[in-house]
Amino acid sequence: MSAGFACLVVADESPEFPTALSYAANMAKAGGWRLIMLHVIEPSEPAPWVTVSEEMKREAWQNAENLLERFAAEVWAECGVTTEKMIVEGEVRPEIRKYIDADANVKLLVLAAAPGGAPGPLVSAIAKGHGFGQRGVPVMIVPAGLTKEDARALSERAPPA
Repeated sequence: MSAGFACLVVADESPEFPTALSYAANMAKAGGWRLIMLHVIEPSEPAPWVTVSEEMKREAWQNAENLLERFAAEVWAECGVTTEKMIVEGEVRPEIRKYIDADANVKLLVLAAAPGGAPGPLVSAIAKGHGFGQRGVPVMIVPAGLTKEDARALSERAPPA
């Protein structure tokens, strides 16, 4: 077992996220790592009234909590891994960078690639050489065409850290 090592997966509502999560969860299980799901609530346009802005923010937090709870339950049912759930507000790339810099135990970042066309903003940033954080952390990009079963099979064959 790896002392405190963690796998960070960026959680969102994209159709490809469940496959990336399955890969990350099974990697964490195989390596004895912690699994962290990070969801970033991006800033929204300010509403004309404070109460409307507050309600929009409250709804965004509630939706994020529901999303992470649902996926944490799926991970537990699939492979028995307890997931650490993190919600932050801000822009996605800087928030990922902050999290990786703050938690030295994060040893792997797992991202889902979008199907067809452009791979998505996070994967595109990696392709352009823009990393996440001050220290080098490997990034696993789970292809959009992979099924959850394929991802599970690949992660179970991966060597533990």
